[in-house]
Amino acid sequence: MIDLRDLVKKVEAVAQRAAQFIQNEQRNFSEKSVEIKELNSFVSYVDKTSEELIVNELKHILPEAGFITEEATVSQSGDYEYVWIIDPLDGTTNFIHGLPFYSVSIGLAHRKTPIVGVIYDCGLNDLYSAIKGEGAYKNGRPIQVRTQPGLDKALLATGFPYRDYGRMPAFMKLINSTFYCTRGVRRIGSAAIDLAYVAAGRFDVFFEYGLSAWDVAAGIVIVLEAGGRVTDFSGGENFLFGGEIVAGQPWVYDDFMELVRDSGLVK
Repeated sequence: MIDLRDLVKKVEAVAQRAAQFIQNEQRNFSEKSVEIKELNSFVSYVDKTSEELIVNELKHILPEAGFITEEATVSQSGDYEYVWIIDPLDGTTNFIHGLPFYSVSIGLAHRKTPIVGVIYDCGLNDLYSAIKGEGAYKNGRPIQVRTQPGLDKALLATGFPYRDYGRMPAFMKLINSTFYCTRGVRRIGSAAIDLAYVAAGRFDVFFEYGLSAWDVAAGIVIVLEAGGRVTDFSGGENFLFGGEIVAGQPWVYDDFMELVRDSGLVK
């Protein structure tokens, strides 16, 4: 049996060290070091070095685990019981432009179910963490989702796809509908932060498509343990690897899902 409480403390320390490295590099960062992976998708030595730091330390924490990482600094295939799912710098575009909305996201899945989540919000120096079945925490203090009913009192968060534009008409229809029945929609540019903010009660709902597992793995655990709901656009459970997610507080979730269905986003 793995002592998940001891494990999460070690993972929190890893996330903090990676965040400190990223923050230090931000002071003298130059766009000359940026590479383009694909349309509107960027990477730099900061992403890669942060990932290497995280991977090397996690190998010692749980040697038997596999890895799914954004920058592919480690190559491991096979049927692993435990898998680390890592985004070493979620919000790279923000980082490049000096916007303080980027994070380190480390999730651990057991048989494809996320069981541990750690997110470090580099802009505010806030550490979010959760273990399945044991609640969610921000800087060591318990957090929970907002409990205010009514979409008219809800603040939403989203992200825009940067390569898959086929569903944009339906997606924009959904966003347009929110203008008339919510307090507004924010686009921060880091899915991990968006999910952490749902868990902390700052946002009521986060929704997005075109995502990868490393964008959401840690945040899924944190939202669920804070009392939130997490599904795909159809209300199902294909939200870790399915590329789409709705995460929100239960008192507005059903009303928001009606807007999703009306938009035509459901595949």
